[in-house]
Amino acid sequence: MDVSFLGGPEPQRGVGVVAPFDFALDRELWRWVPDSVSLHLTRTPFVPVEVSLDMARLVSEHETLREAVQALGAVEPRVVSYACTSGSFVGGVTGERGMCAAMREVGEVPALTTSGALLQALGEVGARRVAVVTPYTKSVTDSLESFLGEGGVHVTGRAYLGLTRHIWKVPYRDVVDMARQAVVGGADALFISCTNLPTYDVIPQLEAELRMPVLSANQVTMWSALRAIGAEAVGPYQALLDPAARSGPAGWPARTPHHGLPLVADPLVAAEAAVAGAGDFEVVEGVEQPALPDEPGGQPPV
Repeated sequence: MDVSFLGGPEPQRGVGVVAPFDFALDRELWRWVPDSVSLHLTRTPFVPVEVSLDMARLVSEHETLREAVQALGAVEPRVVSYACTSGSFVGGVTGERGMCAAMREVGEVPALTTSGALLQALGEVGARRVAVVTPYTKSVTDSLESFLGEGGVHVTGRAYLGLTRHIWKVPYRDVVDMARQAVVGGADALFISCTNLPTYDVIPQLEAELRMPVLSANQVTMWSALRAIGAEAVGPYQALLDPAARSGPAGWPARTPHHGLPLVADPLVAAEAAVAGAGDFEVVEGVEQPALPDEPGGQPPV
């Protein structure tokens, strides 16, 4: 059979992805990717540690990232992304920048991380007050809040599951339940953390119900990586990807600056402009709520 008329495959632009060894959502990443782009994934070496701050540090060591990026070099990606939220926020804003520099040094292409992409995405949708949902333990969730604070973003409420493994098995209904609990205190947006937590199909539903932009770890990672090569992420009516969705059926109001701080395109530049706190919080079944006077804090979930 003569197949010469086919002319060969369409040219592809490559996006390199470094993921932790336990990452299980390769297919979800692909759902944001247009046909003209290929993902090239590699994983960090296995370490016998459950999801924790220790694991986040181990999978984000500079030498580990350099080796992963070097392995990706053979397929010549045009950008390299580190798809791990905790691994990229555990060292704060300075640590995140150092990771990007280490990857750029080896790959000689633009490099980004999930947590850096998150700050960029919050700037894109004009959010400086954010509700947070995570599958993590309290200590890892605390570290995320600290990272956001360094980036000039205030956490208004949060909910977490306290998991240390099998995060990719969490069903959408649990994500929705947490989101409803976390959105308190006048949040501008909701962030669903962890690249191993499924979120693609639940984002439009939550945006319509909560009337605010909903960002997720995998979404912001793909959005930022594709933007770096001049491509656009695809997704069903997601505010980050489609500006029209920000004023569509959800009908949420335009966001305005808070605490006298101007909105910026990239909140990384506001790392030293910490947003004022909004009082103490207590943990109630994994949900952060304003603490009542003279009332002791609760305990993290088990």
